[in-house]
Amino acid sequence: MPRHPLAGSERQPLPGARPTGKADPDERLEAAVVVRPRAAGDLTERVRRLAGGDRSQPHLKREDFAQQFGADPADLAAVEQFAKTHGLAVVQQDRARRTVVLAGTVAQFNDAFGVDLETFEHDGGSYRGRTGPVHLPDELNGIVTAVMGLDNRPQAHPHFRARPTHGNVRWHAAAAASAGSFTPTELASLYSFPTGTGHGECIAIIELGGGFRTADLTKYFAELKVAGPKVTAISVDHGRNHATGDPNGPDGEVMLDIEVAGAVAPGAHIVVYFAPNTDMGFVNAVTTAIMDTKNKPSVISISWGGPESSWTPQAMTAFDQAFQAAAAMGITVCVASGDNGSSDGVGDGADHVDFPASSPYALACGGTRLAASATAITAETVWNDGAQGGASGGGVSGFFALPSYQEGLRVARGGGATQPLAMRGVPDVCGDADPQSGYDVRVDGQDTIIGGTSAVAPLWAGLIARINAAKANPVGFINPHLYANPGALRDITSGDNGSFAASAGWDACTGLGSPNGQKVADAV
Repeated sequence: MPRHPLAGSERQPLPGARPTGKADPDERLEAAVVVRPRAAGDLTERVRRLAGGDRSQPHLKREDFAQQFGADPADLAAVEQFAKTHGLAVVQQDRARRTVVLAGTVAQFNDAFGVDLETFEHDGGSYRGRTGPVHLPDELNGIVTAVMGLDNRPQAHPHFRARPTHGNVRWHAAAAASAGSFTPTELASLYSFPTGTGHGECIAIIELGGGFRTADLTKYFAELKVAGPKVTAISVDHGRNHATGDPNGPDGEVMLDIEVAGAVAPGAHIVVYFAPNTDMGFVNAVTTAIMDTKNKPSVISISWGGPESSWTPQAMTAFDQAFQAAAAMGITVCVASGDNGSSDGVGDGADHVDFPASSPYALACGGTRLAASATAITAETVWNDGAQGGASGGGVSGFFALPSYQEGLRVARGGGATQPLAMRGVPDVCGDADPQSGYDVRVDGQDTIIGGTSAVAPLWAGLIARINAAKANPVGFINPHLYANPGALRDITSGDNGSFAASAGWDACTGLGSPNGQKVADAV
């Protein structure tokens, strides 16, 4: 049977990983098959106009988007027939998400997709993986755009940094100032967020591990004297709300995200989509949130990611297409830009940017160190505490083309040299992220201070929820409107994140700057 390598599906072992043998042929697994969209050219034109700042097109309802740009039923039927031929079961089929989830054994998937699954060991544990591309038969060639889940390596990292604290932290302005930390509500005030609670909006939060405890949330919001938001957990690909009891583990990410977004927009419904930390789990969580016709989130917060070099092109394309769908439906996607400066934690001496923040359809959120009096910001610089302490992720994509809203920008490097921005630049915006000026939160029964760009994505998500509620209409894909109105941001001109330096205007450390929330509302 003729086989065709699926472009962009090539995998290499994790750095330092070593194969330990063939995967158990009887091991059962699930894989997601993503098919092409209908009317792809029309969708490309629609999002191109959005990226150019065109407000004339109404946002599509989810049902209408699925009808116009979801999967062609004939394509889904072709995948079903392929599965039947190879003894694979169809676990789930979603036209809107253009996804078919298949289940079977390692032996069946090896045969179906022309791969040789092995087990690998690395410093972080072990995983089932493959080397080289996925292969497709003639009948799926050109129809299938991605096959994920065969390889279950951990794909992303949470972008938070905990700061050790001494004694109890009391959450009021004087104590916060002396501790060099802030509550989310204090930051909303310092950043001049418009009044409101985000009432009637839904904020989606993507999590790839950990969990929350309702008792902690109740106590936290009571301490803040904020009416706690409604929080709902949704399982994707068997992921679940599973608090580990370790505040320095993924629970820190989950609680940080909920508490920041919930404190800023307590009137919003917060829906947390839990999925396994694999490329399949991550993509499926995002597309599930985007196409959720019950909860209908108007803003999505993502605080997980990894260097572009660790992703397959097929996965990055799948995410980017999902974010384009979000843009067409008026959903804002806020993504943390990473906590490891211009290297993004890759030890090869080169510059790297974090994905999915580097998608042109994401609002990439970088980090600052903030100093303030009781009522006003006194200083704000690029967050950079060195290799071990963390720094604002940012740089220039090696995969995504320069979006129209960034045309004509220059990128500043250390020493004052600048050059034209040639590919997608990261981040777009920023906010307080340094653990030394971090966020007062509660995790697993402990009051603590956490920083990282993980905190900035839900902070911006809360701002967007407030704006959406006030306007009674989602602002959607806001990047072009922010770039057209840079005065809505507080320009950060001091500091660096390694290779890149802060400068007047946009830079690859803090983007356009931190928010003046009321001016952002006016701009979008």
